[in-house]
Amino acid sequence: MDEINRSDGFYVAGHRGLVGSAVWRHLQSEGFSRLIGRSSSELDLRDRAQVESFFDRERPKTVLVAAARVGGILANSTYPLDFLSDNLRIQVNLIDMALKFGAERLLFLGSSCIYPRLAPQPIREDALLTGPLEETNDAYAIAKIAGVLQVQAARRQHGARYISAMPTNLYGPGDNFDPTMSHVLPAMIRRFDRASTSEAPKVTCWGTGRPRREFLHVDDLAAACLFLLENYDEPEPVNVGWGEDLSIAELATLVADVTGYRGEILWDPSKPDGTPQKMLDTSRLTQLGWTPQIRLRNGLESTYRWFQDSPAR
Repeated sequence: MDEINRSDGFYVAGHRGLVGSAVWRHLQSEGFSRLIGRSSSELDLRDRAQVESFFDRERPKTVLVAAARVGGILANSTYPLDFLSDNLRIQVNLIDMALKFGAERLLFLGSSCIYPRLAPQPIREDALLTGPLEETNDAYAIAKIAGVLQVQAARRQHGARYISAMPTNLYGPGDNFDPTMSHVLPAMIRRFDRASTSEAPKVTCWGTGRPRREFLHVDDLAAACLFLLENYDEPEPVNVGWGEDLSIAELATLVADVTGYRGEILWDPSKPDGTPQKMLDTSRLTQLGWTPQIRLRNGLESTYRWFQDSPAR
């Protein structure tokens, strides 16, 4: 594989989101001089005509698909049709137009939720389509699986140098801290921050606390994205993760400590736990020569500092 020309057009779809903004920062630090981004108000990626017109004007040589409708368990279980329909339209439009207007490389970002609910741990890439999905986010997962298959079909039919990567649970600056739409870690940061500020005697978290999850700082993912674009060209998706997990109860204790909360942590088992365990096998990426650098404690501390200074608080 060869390096991407730093002066060629590089389109980051979703450049204002958690992942896209981190990729944008990383590409700037790597000397890319023609980064292309559009906000959702400037370009509705669900609108095929708008996407076609945009690609016709910009003609990016590289495309990174970080745009998606995302959310936690509550959002996914409440709005499954929106998550399925919006994500299908976004990725079909982007990949189709990248092909039509000559983008040489493309990276589609999926999610670890594409794997079966009870997949053997750690989850290898070949576990895809080997069992039932987690029902609380199956609509989102199906959309992301379709994106992986579209990338593979583009390779088979057109010889495109398009690839896909499956990140584990992500966190970092720019995360969504909305109480109804956020994932588990930003939801905990917000909850424990408020409890710490108000000196609340107790905090109640969803579920039993027993499920285990793996977390990766979004800046590590951004570095992995560029690495894969320049060092990987195969049809199989590549897992991107930290390689270790912890229980949700252990995560809550860590977030409480980082935010300065000293009260009691309670659990509400009437709320869903989701998948019992979800940790990715990252040996394929490791063998290519890339490993993450930001440990969870350090990443949480920097994310909390960002949250304290942000309008999200």
